[in-house]
Amino acid sequence: MRAALVQLNVSDDPAANLPRTRELVRDAAAGGAGFVLTPEVTNCLSSSRAHQKSVLHYEGDDPTLSGLRDEARAQGIWLLIGSLALRTDDSDGRFANRSFLIAPDGAIAARYDKIHMFDVNVSEAEIYRESAAYRPGAQAVVAETPFARIGMSVCYDVRFPHLYRALAQAGAEILTIPAAFSPVTGAAHWESLLRARAIETGCYVLAPAQTGTHAAGDGRAPRRTHGHSLAVAPWGEVLVDAGTEPGLSFVDLDLTEVARARARVPSLTHDRRFEGP
Repeated sequence: MRAALVQLNVSDDPAANLPRTRELVRDAAAGGAGFVLTPEVTNCLSSSRAHQKSVLHYEGDDPTLSGLRDEARAQGIWLLIGSLALRTDDSDGRFANRSFLIAPDGAIAARYDKIHMFDVNVSEAEIYRESAAYRPGAQAVVAETPFARIGMSVCYDVRFPHLYRALAQAGAEILTIPAAFSPVTGAAHWESLLRARAIETGCYVLAPAQTGTHAAGDGRAPRRTHGHSLAVAPWGEVLVDAGTEPGLSFVDLDLTEVARARARVPSLTHDRRFEGP
C-alpha cells in the first residue's frame, strides 16, 4: 500500500483552505497513493473562540468534510482527515476535534474525538488551553480496512503511550497521529515521541502535520507549527520527513514488517501485573 502524507499551512478560513487540500489529495492519488492522510485541524487553525464560532459547522453540514468525502469517492482512495474543528451541541459551547477515516466510496468508516487536551505552558509567551475551546473524547478507536487495522489518535495524544499500547493490543498495525505541533515542543520532542510509539508497538506511525505561520484574519497574532510530517517504520526507522514546506510525501507500507518487528521483540505479549507504587 502506498500512503501519502499531506502537509498543510491552513489559515483560519475554512472556505479558503478546502480547494488547496482537495488539490493535494488529488495529486496524492495521481501519485499512486491508496491511503492519503491530512493533518490535525485540516479545516481551520485559529486561537480565537469567537472566530471559530463564526466559521465552524456541525459535522452534518461541514463543507470540508463533505468536500473531502467527495474527493475520496472521486479518487477511489482511503482518506484520513486528520481532524476537523467542529461545532457540537454541548451546553458549554465547546467544539470537537474529530478525526475521520473515509472509505473509497465516500462513507465515514470511523470517527475519533481527540482524548487528550493540550493544556500546557510551553513558555511565558506560549500558553495553550485546548480544553477551554474543545471537549475531550473518551473512546479509543481501531478501524478495520482491507489493507490494515488503523489505530486513530490526534497530536497531544502522542504523549500518552498507554493509549497506543491499547490500540496495538487491540490489533492496530498502523497508528495515525495527525498534528499541529508547537515549534518549540516539535523541535525538542516530535521525532522522539513518534519513533518511541512505533518501537513500543511494532506499528507503522503516520503523522501528517501542519507547518509554518498560519494566516489569521481576526487580528490576532498568527499561530506557528512545526511541520516535519513523519512516517516511521515498525522497527523505528524514519521513512519520511517532510521538512517545513507544505506539500506531499509518499511512503510504501509493507505490513509484513509489523509482524516481523513484533516477532523480534514480542513486548506486547509480555505485560505483567505489579503492585504499587
